[in-house]
Amino acid sequence: MTKWQALQDYHRGIADRSLISLFDQAGRAPEFSVSLGEMMLDYSKTNIDSRAKGLLLDLANASGVAQKRAAMFSGEKINDTEGRAVLHTALRAGPKAVITLNGADVMPEVRATLARMAAFARDLRAGRIKGQGGAITDVINIGIGGSDLGPVMATLALAPYHDGPRVHYVSNVDGAHIADTLKGLDPTTTLVIVASKTFTTIETMTNAETAQRWMAAKVKDTGAQFAAVSTAAEKTAAFGIDPSRVFGFEDWVGGRYSMWGPIGLALMIAIGPERFEEFLAGGRSMDQHFLTADFAQNMPVLLALVGIWHNQICGYTTRAVLPYDQRLSRLPAYLQQLEMESNGKSVAMDGSALATDSGPVVWGEPGTNGQHAFYQLIHQGTRVVPCEFMVAKAGHEPDLAHQHLLLVSNCLAQSEALMQGRSLAEATAIMAKKGVTGPELDRQARHRVFPGNRPSTTLVYPKLTPFVLGQIVALYEHRVFVEGVILGLNSYDQWGVELGKELALALQPILEGASAAAKDGSTAQLAAWFRA
Repeated sequence: MTKWQALQDYHRGIADRSLISLFDQAGRAPEFSVSLGEMMLDYSKTNIDSRAKGLLLDLANASGVAQKRAAMFSGEKINDTEGRAVLHTALRAGPKAVITLNGADVMPEVRATLARMAAFARDLRAGRIKGQGGAITDVINIGIGGSDLGPVMATLALAPYHDGPRVHYVSNVDGAHIADTLKGLDPTTTLVIVASKTFTTIETMTNAETAQRWMAAKVKDTGAQFAAVSTAAEKTAAFGIDPSRVFGFEDWVGGRYSMWGPIGLALMIAIGPERFEEFLAGGRSMDQHFLTADFAQNMPVLLALVGIWHNQICGYTTRAVLPYDQRLSRLPAYLQQLEMESNGKSVAMDGSALATDSGPVVWGEPGTNGQHAFYQLIHQGTRVVPCEFMVAKAGHEPDLAHQHLLLVSNCLAQSEALMQGRSLAEATAIMAKKGVTGPELDRQARHRVFPGNRPSTTLVYPKLTPFVLGQIVALYEHRVFVEGVILGLNSYDQWGVELGKELALALQPILEGASAAAKDGSTAQLAAWFRA
């Protein structure tokens, strides 16, 4: 019997039991929780019991998670479809780390780049780097995908620590995005960062050229107010950007894992190099925990195993990420890319079809907003949606502590309600107290039944600081890695984004008047409609 089969067989025997009944066992909550410092992950409101946990740990061990983890951290080329190492952890590895790739230590160059970034950020924040109109007041980061989602999320998350120029982000090739961003900004005091490793990303370069034209209307030397995060030195030079303001990173850093380095430059400018180092230190602490903790007490491993249990074993195809923290409003969008681009595959490492379903659909919004939107479906819909709640013990607004208490109350109440539900008998009693009788009593009561038995996890952390944000991001990075290893796929390529890009380049001439004869009837009709 395979490890997968053992899990599926066991699940069939316990699938219908009540989650609340699991708490009849003394010590259920602490046994199915794990902590790292002041951060705690509670996964006790799931149908995972000691037997299921043991089977999941067996699956992780049999899948070679420990061996693949060691290979990743040591610089082996685990991204074997592209022949690359996966070393985003090196960007946050600290001042004494030695990480060898192809016989050479990569850390001196990593540290040198971070030092250059810090010097640039300090000079900009202090007003030593100026625009034509004086000190830089605004920074626009132009990127897309991994060059945007992570930094946007982190910049919003760390708003209480902003003490530098205002930072804005542009990603969408829709002209509305850059037009709305440029409104009200002064081009003479604005710096633009173009974030594209190859300096050829069509959306990014189109927006960069628009920003350059906007700036050129009032600035004589636009190159003096541009910087780049790119490895294409010739292309950045041709764009007019001084080499001292170009920050590159190696191909062993994937886009969606890259905000720890130069892609995080705009974040560093917003919060300062010292706070950025705290962010790196948080990621580093999660790395050490992931590397050293026994799997049974390893937060990324356990979070991954909960995900495997819900998706591949229970058959729940989506996952809702629900931060009860307004400043994490873009975390679900960031995790959509991190998880769905990484593990949204159908082919195993050896090229064969996957033997099981791959990653789930990830979605969500911050609470309490979501409670007044989609929680209806989560509570009473016909499909089970595992929920991942997260909430801080304290907010950044001490004078609004009463609101934070209300926020926490809502978070804890939602996970309790999802698990506990409300029976028909309970709903009937409630309606009877309101004076409803007869057949109408039963009808009204049924509308107020909550099935319950809906699983969730809750991540609690002290306060959303740069350090804690680093821990959270690294936690989810490693969760994706573990799930990918167990599923037997490559989490670090993304060929699925290529085909649409190629077809878009071919469609642009057709929209401008070229023949659409080679296209299918629908696409040709749509192109003709736009031309007309």
